[in-house]
Amino acid sequence: MKSALILGGTQFVGKRLVQLLLDEGVEVTIATRGRTLDSFGDQVSRLKISREDAESLRGSFHDKQWDVVFDQTCYSSQEALDTLKALDGKIQKYVFTSSQAVYDFGTNHKEENFNALEFQPTLKQRGEYIGYVGYQEAKRAAEAILFQQAKVPVVAVRFPIIVGKDDYTNRLKFHVDHVVDGKAMFIENPDLRYSFIDSAEAAQFLKSMAKSDYQGAINPGSSGDSSLREIVALIEGLIEKRANLQSDGDPSPYNLPGSWSVDTSRANSLGYIFTPLDQLLDKLACYFAGNRH
Repeated sequence: MKSALILGGTQFVGKRLVQLLLDEGVEVTIATRGRTLDSFGDQVSRLKISREDAESLRGSFHDKQWDVVFDQTCYSSQEALDTLKALDGKIQKYVFTSSQAVYDFGTNHKEENFNALEFQPTLKQRGEYIGYVGYQEAKRAAEAILFQQAKVPVVAVRFPIIVGKDDYTNRLKFHVDHVVDGKAMFIENPDLRYSFIDSAEAAQFLKSMAKSDYQGAINPGSSGDSSLREIVALIEGLIEKRANLQSDGDPSPYNLPGSWSVDTSRANSLGYIFTPLDQLLDKLACYFAGNRH
């Protein structure tokens, strides 16, 4: 891999991915709306695009070639189709940032539990996908478009919840802060179970998928899953203070309608090892508790 196009790349995992590629001497092009500044200076090339405007994609990608595209910002079937058409003949591999949301709610989902080749996508714009159900359909439909119509190998990386010191959503930090401050929070279903992955390991996995011969769907992440009850108990034990759980408290950003967790044995069988889940959550809880200002 000598050159890469990243659709996104200015936040969170995308920033980490850009740096990993630059460290290996890869020529990186970032394609975004141009609204978020990045810190890469003249180390990267930049294209200004709108994922909802097919003509902007065609114009920006005209007369260009890359070995790999990393698609971090696709949130509709129409965007997947338009991007495939705009990149026709210009790439050798397509690495798509998908989500465990392609699966129905439940635990320990294996990759075959959703087969994008059998899903019949409806062409929609991102604004037509509403809420969790919409997000789920958007990722399913985007995968279906890519796997059914791409002329190059496609990898759909079905990430679980991504956490890290650099998580700008502050969803895990929310729970630490509320326990430390004694603020009331509301956890609707404390025994629902979720999978997680460290943001640095997520970026490393994307790079590895681009360099590998693998194609198809794959679940990365720390093995196993955890409930919000267990996460809150971990935080309570760490700071030796009880959480203030109230029905009228601030709602947890992890309040979801059901469990979402994945089986990572396929990735493990290919040699990819991730930080054990308890160790990952403990490390981050310690970090957030100790870096509150």
